[in-house]
Amino acid sequence: MSPLKPENATDPEDYIGQIEEPRRSDIEALDRLIVEEASGLDRQLTGGMLGYGSYHYRYASGREGDWFLIGLASQKQYISLYVCATDGDGYVAEGYQERLPKAKIGKSCVRFKRLSDVDETALRELVRETARRFADDPDATFAQ
Repeated sequence: MSPLKPENATDPEDYIGQIEEPRRSDIEALDRLIVEEASGLDRQLTGGMLGYGSYHYRYASGREGDWFLIGLASQKQYISLYVCATDGDGYVAEGYQERLPKAKIGKSCVRFKRLSDVDETALRELVRETARRFADDPDATFAQ
């Protein structure tokens, strides 16, 4: 078992329980933040990480599946917050780059070392915006 990246977790509590401090406290705080700001999304273990909500995707190739709307992962080097939503102009997460300057932001992933490195208010707004977009149109095309 890696002290920072859980392996073979069976449920969200087991996932969090496998993480050593001080990272565990950050993941617990982020989990609470997501549950508070996106209360309508179900919480589960998906793809070896915490997932919140679910949507169905279909690629142009015909491949399709189900994935989480918001994901939270403790990686070996950083924490990843996956925000799988678009806003017509691009990926929602990319719109928060200026407000989260210490984070590395890719299309739908926000990566940072510690929760204290990022603006919690901006994270709350990002999660809330993603959940709202999904609630407004659960059949919309979300990020893949």
